[in-house]
Amino acid sequence: MQLDEFFVTGEPLIYAGMVAIALVTSAVIFLLTYFKKWGWLWREWLTTVDHKKIGIMYILSALAMLFRGGADALMMRTQLAFPDMNFLDAQHYNEIFTTHGTVMIIFMAMPFLIGLMNIAVPLQIGARDFAFPYVNALSFWAFFFGAMLFNISFVIGGSPDAGWTSYTPLAGAAMSPGPGQNFYLLGLQLSGIGTLATGVNLMVTILKMRAPGMTLFKMPIFSWSSLITMFIIVFAFPILTVALALLTIDRIFGSQFFTLTGEGLPMMWANLFWMWGHPEVYIVVLPAFGIFSEVIATFARKQLFGYSVMVWSIILIAGLSFLVWVHHFFTMGAGAFVNSVFSVSTMAIAVPTGVKIFNWLATLYKSKIQITVPMMWALAFIPSFVMGGVTGVMLGMAAADYQFHNSYFLIAHFHYVLIAGTVFACFAGLIYWYPKMFGHRLNERIGKIAFWFFVIGFHVCFLPQYFLGLDGMPRRVFHIVPEWFNLNVVSTVGAFGMGIGFAVFVYNIYYSYRYSEREKTGDPWNGRTLEWATPIPVPEYNFAVVPHVDSLDAFWTMKERGESPYDESKVKPIHMPSNTGKPFIMMGILTLASFFLVFEWIWLAAAGLIGGIIMMIIRSFDYDEGYHISSEEIIETERSARGL
Repeated sequence: MQLDEFFVTGEPLIYAGMVAIALVTSAVIFLLTYFKKWGWLWREWLTTVDHKKIGIMYILSALAMLFRGGADALMMRTQLAFPDMNFLDAQHYNEIFTTHGTVMIIFMAMPFLIGLMNIAVPLQIGARDFAFPYVNALSFWAFFFGAMLFNISFVIGGSPDAGWTSYTPLAGAAMSPGPGQNFYLLGLQLSGIGTLATGVNLMVTILKMRAPGMTLFKMPIFSWSSLITMFIIVFAFPILTVALALLTIDRIFGSQFFTLTGEGLPMMWANLFWMWGHPEVYIVVLPAFGIFSEVIATFARKQLFGYSVMVWSIILIAGLSFLVWVHHFFTMGAGAFVNSVFSVSTMAIAVPTGVKIFNWLATLYKSKIQITVPMMWALAFIPSFVMGGVTGVMLGMAAADYQFHNSYFLIAHFHYVLIAGTVFACFAGLIYWYPKMFGHRLNERIGKIAFWFFVIGFHVCFLPQYFLGLDGMPRRVFHIVPEWFNLNVVSTVGAFGMGIGFAVFVYNIYYSYRYSEREKTGDPWNGRTLEWATPIPVPEYNFAVVPHVDSLDAFWTMKERGESPYDESKVKPIHMPSNTGKPFIMMGILTLASFFLVFEWIWLAAAGLIGGIIMMIIRSFDYDEGYHISSEEIIETERSARGL
């Protein structure tokens, strides 16, 4: 292979990306070396099995991916701002629109929410860690290396360009030669393995490790939404795993599962993809519903209205999420009867979703609302998400969908659902639990500035796209005609408004680190659930004494009774798992094997796979039983953290 075939050449923007990567990497290496932090990085972060640190790494990675996906979006909006714009050529545009969708869904939204689950769920249910801390570390490194493998494609080999849905036969070897599509398949496969492992891990944690007395219906709603989401992951992700494996075998080994020749079925890919892809929408929306429920209950100073109805509606949504996938291709010729069935199931799933809106509004009714930044994100979510939901019902009518489907109306709809539903929740949840992670709140004034820039920018960007769609602007075009000029300029201005909002949010993290007052108590928001019963910073063992729960909103009940969550007389030694570098090394080796397979260097890939198997064998002979923290050390830690 020639060097110019290995590295992407000829695009000024990509050369700029290469320079940026080189500069940032050099700066990080220099700073770690200058401040002698390599040992600290290895001991504290790369080998950690602490769910709180793993959660922080998930969120930092997701914020980096939000920057990458957002930069792609701004480049697309710049290209579409004016007729005959030549900011991007057709090929580069296809690559950016493919990576934007993939990065935002797979490498931003999901890890952001899983990061928040990592931090909050064990604390909410009174657990000391995940059921399988080692697997939790393995899951993170699988996601992280999968994301890095996918992201390196724009400077090495070339980005995938068949759309984030990667439809066959376009994504097959004949129509998409070269390594680009292989980066997509193997990056998603690695990351998906990590997500599936998290699904099993968190499910077991919630079902088996709740505090004494915490029945399922006394569990905080975010933990409930996380549990149901894990069930969806465990049933949906194997479908994606199989589909990716089959297409990889098609492309690299010449089989014909999805090809037009050899009796392959290109349409089978669309079915498999959306049998995973529609439940995936709820994988990123249900935890968001849980976050908004926690935030609204906390700042409305009321127990969530209709808690059990909320839980059952989440369960109903999870079940129905597997019965609607065909509405993603009503226009592909499945026939009137099939379309009718899936149209009805699509309407049905709107009912439990609508129930939740009324639950939140009833919680807010006659309450003393405290306007904090997380609450502002939650309040902005309700009308924005309803707009997305109502247009979703319009798209759910199969006959009408023939008109809407290939237009910008659909683009506007799913951004209204996914940004208002998921991105707003990521910001709300991060700001809400931020004091638990870092010991101080984010600055409220700067947070509100970021909020207004982002939310106004969001509506200015995507509301015009409904009208562009109704005016006939199709999806997946990289040039616009003069008739669509005005609304496209408005949309692009809105996109840059969102970019400014994100930049202000990042500045707020820096400003708050420098100047925010450090939290003295573990309960900065006057919270209702058990995570606020722990001190700040949260000790590695979470709870010195595992609490006993006898009501919903357990910590609120404790405060009303005047009870303390910490009783020194009940402290006993606590067993904790040891840190280990094996998950990092194992996933690093498997990523190297995947990289070789992307370029179809089969023998090197096989060697890497053998290396991964050897790491698994080494792990199976690992008899490290962990260690105990003595009662004296726990008491000393608690006294220091609680200011006793």
